[in-house]
Amino acid sequence: MSAFVWLTILTALRILARNRLRAGLTMLGIVIGVAAVIAMVSIGEGAKRAVQAQIATMGTNVIIIFPGVTSASGVRGSQGSAVTLTVSDALDLKKRIPLLADTGWSRRDVMQIVYGNRNWNGPINGISPSYLTIRDWSFTSGGPFTQTDLDSAARVALIGQTIVGNLFEPGEEPVGAVIRIKNVPFRVIGVLAPKGQSAQGSDQDDVIFIPFSTAERKVFGTSFIGSVGAMFGSTDQVEDLPMAAEQIREVLRARHRLQKEQDDDFTIRTQIDIGKIQEGTSETLTIMLF
Repeated sequence: MSAFVWLTILTALRILARNRLRAGLTMLGIVIGVAAVIAMVSIGEGAKRAVQAQIATMGTNVIIIFPGVTSASGVRGSQGSAVTLTVSDALDLKKRIPLLADTGWSRRDVMQIVYGNRNWNGPINGISPSYLTIRDWSFTSGGPFTQTDLDSAARVALIGQTIVGNLFEPGEEPVGAVIRIKNVPFRVIGVLAPKGQSAQGSDQDDVIFIPFSTAERKVFGTSFIGSVGAMFGSTDQVEDLPMAAEQIREVLRARHRLQKEQDDDFTIRTQIDIGKIQEGTSETLTIMLF
């Protein structure tokens, strides 16, 4: 090491020795600043990982089609605000689009559920059996209902963990129990595995699934027979999502007889789209922390 470098180091040490308090405060400020930056980045990355985990609970390679138009932020109100999608639409999509591995549908309403002397207001979802497959929903006990249950409008129900916690005693087995929805008895045949919070912040375990036909005929009392609150599709490969979404758009526009100058009367969101919206939110959080 050259004499000049040694001289520079010695000079710096003498200055630090004469101004110990100032030097100590300066170094402390640097340490705090670096630690703060590391903490902020960690919070942002943690939020991003949490969003990715929530998106994964949607299922694998999922496409969601809503009736009506969704705002640019991707936020929608409750299902049923527009009646533009039907069960026939979902069945035709599966038949006409080879990229779709499956299609399903659902309709939702919030109602009182009663078991014994307990009650709970929760979301009732009338669904197709394929909905559970598309959403990758497994069970802690019991199992799903079948196409036969759908065809016969069977009074069977699948319940989420939040419903279990609010209607049943700890350790009590829900499978086989009879609950009442809108004073209609339903036999519980399956308890859903927990999914936790959705990307939109809702409790995915606060849910009851019943066959769509049963919901339509015996619970919801809809005047629009065959209308759905949302349709779902899935592809075998994530790379197929954009093309499948475009083909869905073409088929639905043709089925709904929309002219070129008319806007879509539905909104399509792929799992990729929803992920980008939510990750954008987490990135905004990181920026705001700075």
